[in-house]
Amino acid sequence: MTRGKTQDVAAEIARLRELIRYHDYKYYVEAAPEITDREYDRLMERLRQLEREHPELITPDSPTQRVGDQPVEGLEEVRHRVPMLSIENTYTEEEVRAFAERAARMLGHEPIEWVVELKVDGVAVAVVYENGILSRGVTRGNGYVGDDITHNVRTIRDIPLRLRGDGHPPLLEIRGEVYMTNSDLAELNAVQQAKGEPTFANPRNAAAGSIRQLDPRICASRRLRFFAHGLGYSEGFAAKTHMEFLEAIKRYGLPTTPLAACFDSIDAAIAYCNELQEKVPELDFEIDGFVIKVNSFDQRRRLGATSKSPRWVIAYKLEKYEGVTRVKKIRVQVGKTGIITPVADLEPIELAGTIVSRASLHNADEIARKDVREGDWVVVEKAGKIIPHVVRVEKHRREGPLPQFRFPSKCPECHTPLVRDEGGVYIRCPNLQCPAQIKERIRYFASRNAMDIEGLGDKLVDQLVEKGLVRTYGDLYRLRPEDLIPLERVGKKSAENLLRHIAASKDRGLARVLTALAIRHVGPRVATVLAQHFRDITCLRQATVEELASVPEIGPVIAQSVYDFLHSDYGQKIIEDLRQLGVRMDVGEEAVEVPQTLAGKIVVVTGTLRNYSRDEIEAVIARHGGRPTSSVSGKTSFVVAGENPGSKLEKARQLGIPVLTEEEFEAVLTGRKAPP
Repeated sequence: MTRGKTQDVAAEIARLRELIRYHDYKYYVEAAPEITDREYDRLMERLRQLEREHPELITPDSPTQRVGDQPVEGLEEVRHRVPMLSIENTYTEEEVRAFAERAARMLGHEPIEWVVELKVDGVAVAVVYENGILSRGVTRGNGYVGDDITHNVRTIRDIPLRLRGDGHPPLLEIRGEVYMTNSDLAELNAVQQAKGEPTFANPRNAAAGSIRQLDPRICASRRLRFFAHGLGYSEGFAAKTHMEFLEAIKRYGLPTTPLAACFDSIDAAIAYCNELQEKVPELDFEIDGFVIKVNSFDQRRRLGATSKSPRWVIAYKLEKYEGVTRVKKIRVQVGKTGIITPVADLEPIELAGTIVSRASLHNADEIARKDVREGDWVVVEKAGKIIPHVVRVEKHRREGPLPQFRFPSKCPECHTPLVRDEGGVYIRCPNLQCPAQIKERIRYFASRNAMDIEGLGDKLVDQLVEKGLVRTYGDLYRLRPEDLIPLERVGKKSAENLLRHIAASKDRGLARVLTALAIRHVGPRVATVLAQHFRDITCLRQATVEELASVPEIGPVIAQSVYDFLHSDYGQKIIEDLRQLGVRMDVGEEAVEVPQTLAGKIVVVTGTLRNYSRDEIEAVIARHGGRPTSSVSGKTSFVVAGENPGSKLEKARQLGIPVLTEEEFEAVLTGRKAPP
């Protein structure tokens, strides 16, 4: 072959390698692929063909050289140049704040920025690059010595064999988590069973078992993934903060843990963790909490570490409970904002001391991605404050062909054609006058957490809406005795009582109104924080998004949601109507109307209560000055135990924490009994 021909081939090989690396970056780092899988495969096949014809042009960092064809003889031990220490764990906001206070004291109370990241439940590894070329992959091991797994790390498509760009540090060690998605685990278990081999209990076990295989071809077949989240030993790396580090390695082509954000207070960081809990069911990978870390590398250096853990980072973990049960039926519900939510009716299963017979499937995309079908065996999880949700299908247990679920095209209540949110995953009924939406909005408005209108039960709400007597919140305050008396099971006396309770709700105050309006992300706790800060609806409506976000426990997501509602035509119309009807929307004296009998108390609830839902009891605790939390710790003041209490009751007894019945708790609320 002529010299010119060889140069042409070398140039094409270089072009193909760069193109493949670019598309790897778009797929794995930016999650924005520009070509189909088939087009990508064609690029790889062309590169393989040219390298087969010209083996002298093959280099170790070529995308074709990910998988070796021979097993290694054994895993060699490697000493970490910087120890991979474990992270201190906590389950409560109070312990997170105590950790932050310790850090602040050690730094002389200088300002600290806090980074929040998802705590991915996988296998900790370190990958080392020398002059931009992947040279080694090592497990965490005991923190000081790990196993060389370079042969398997090279098979993980998320991890580039050569860093993007140029000007890389001479030596750069990136630490992160090797994991497997729930979708890939479901497929792997189906393959394992078909081959007569053992299945894996969860994604972490699958990842741990795969990354230590001696044969890289086995690891490559299991589609492991990687998220980078930390810096190990490096030479010549210029980043001064964790956020700068994340931006730099993204440019290099490494995927970082998604949804990471930085905050200037620990309260804002904790509030963001609470926001992220809502996103857990949307993730296709397992997390077991959140990692909160100091942003500044200089402050980290000064904080140092104990013999076990760094002093600049903590894991704020979720208590997770899961089990396997069967889907009996999939149906859809119409929510108060029109969102059509699919729900799985399950064969009852006990999780965290309660019987679970339903689980949210969230949206049509989730059903399709997880491939949930009626009759399937599924893993159901309850974590933190999240309602039970389906994690994945146990496809290896699927008994014969099952029909796919067909999402409705029309509202099951009013038959209006459904629409998908632009750029979003939610499908909703756009008809604001849909009876199902109106019923849900009125029920929520009247609930104990919100305006607390006694006597306005579900059946009465159904009648009021079906007869056209109530279409808006304001219509409740326009009801007359002659509207109510003809209704089923409503006599003159009960009508008078109901109208008296409706009238009394006008004086509930701003926090209750904000809760009742069903603003996205605004529950009783957030509503109370906003009410106490802004004092009346006028000041709240005048606040900018930035001013809202700066309030402790609020954050940017909640701030935007509140701002959008208050400035929408719908929101303004509702608020003006309620104002003209005499509904009070300021704080006034409401803080002293409710006795602060739980002031300073940290309260945990476990089991099923007769008179309160979980949201209602937490709202009651907050209104009486207490702080409801989901985990028992040494700082818990007391535990309220209902029927079928879970492991929290046993932990409280072990720690010697007082346990109250529901009746004793209500006695404390009213002052008839002193709090423990």
